[in-house]
Amino acid sequence: MSEGRDAARRNPGEEPWGGVRPFSIKTKLTALVVISVLITTGLSMIAVHTKTELRFITVFSMIATLLITQFVAHSLTAPLDEMNAVARSISYGDYTRRVSENRRDELGDLAQTINVMADELEAQDSQRKELVANVSHELRTPIAGLRAVLENVVDGIAEPDTETMRTALKQTERLGRLVETLLDLSRLDNGVVPLRKRRFEVWPYLSGVLKEANMVASARAGMTSGSGNHTRTDVHLHLDVSPPELTAHADPERIHQVVANLIDNAVKHSPPHGRVTVKARRGNRPESLDLEVLDEGPGIPRSEWHRVFERFNRGSVSRPHGPGSDGGTGLGLAIARWAVDLHGGRIGVAESERGCRILITLPGERPASS
Repeated sequence: MSEGRDAARRNPGEEPWGGVRPFSIKTKLTALVVISVLITTGLSMIAVHTKTELRFITVFSMIATLLITQFVAHSLTAPLDEMNAVARSISYGDYTRRVSENRRDELGDLAQTINVMADELEAQDSQRKELVANVSHELRTPIAGLRAVLENVVDGIAEPDTETMRTALKQTERLGRLVETLLDLSRLDNGVVPLRKRRFEVWPYLSGVLKEANMVASARAGMTSGSGNHTRTDVHLHLDVSPPELTAHADPERIHQVVANLIDNAVKHSPPHGRVTVKARRGNRPESLDLEVLDEGPGIPRSEWHRVFERFNRGSVSRPHGPGSDGGTGLGLAIARWAVDLHGGRIGVAESERGCRILITLPGERPASS
């Protein structure tokens, strides 16, 4: 696409190497006039030497000129008709059609510009659909948790004490942060989303994420939401942070998305009464962080490693999900990769003796430029 943009930005009438285009429309029209004059002059000279009547020469000149004009006109109008058809398709929301770029004149430049426009509109449409899918997926978690807490209070199962209200408030705050994320995404500028990085202690932060994951799973256990989130309460979540005073520099909300989605995915693939471990270690740079999420499930075939983080990919294992899971939407890992990419980090499947091991590397604070 970058080549198309470069071509669209060239000055009209110039070739990629900077020279003047030899087959521009202006050149063709000039050639048409010159050829028509030459034909008429040539036929007139023939008429003088052969003593042919002038009216025959006039008729022959008009026919020859009309044929040449028709040929040139067709070469100019045919691509315009194609561009009109493609532009009409784009206006109807079909961004798959493209204009042929086999010309070396101004119409070729116009074709390149239309194709670049179609590429960017198609990319924006894809980003819009991805945004709606990601946000819908993320909003289910706090809404389900908040609904469960309020239903328990209304049904008399739980008392509206301070702890219960604090849990509901926490889910409401998370819902509000997700709405703010939606507003941030609506102001995308060249795919850049603002990160609110800060320094935080890893142990209490991850401990809170795991506690919330357990709470939401318990709340969902009696609900059938069809959202793809697990309802497992038999899987044990284990946190391993070393050293205990480990700190990191990142956007806590984005990292919450990463860890929560990875835990959700790992729990769904765990065997009954299995274990999911979240490990955190210091990275190579100041405030950098290496995270691992390990489960005891069937694992991921090496041939599928490159597709794990694709949107809507739900794996090819015959029985990939544990009890209480409907298989998911295939968006959780894609969201995790998106959040890690925003930090300039890396995420991928790593070697493991058992189950699946996802490794995340966050760069931490970037060194100040000298």
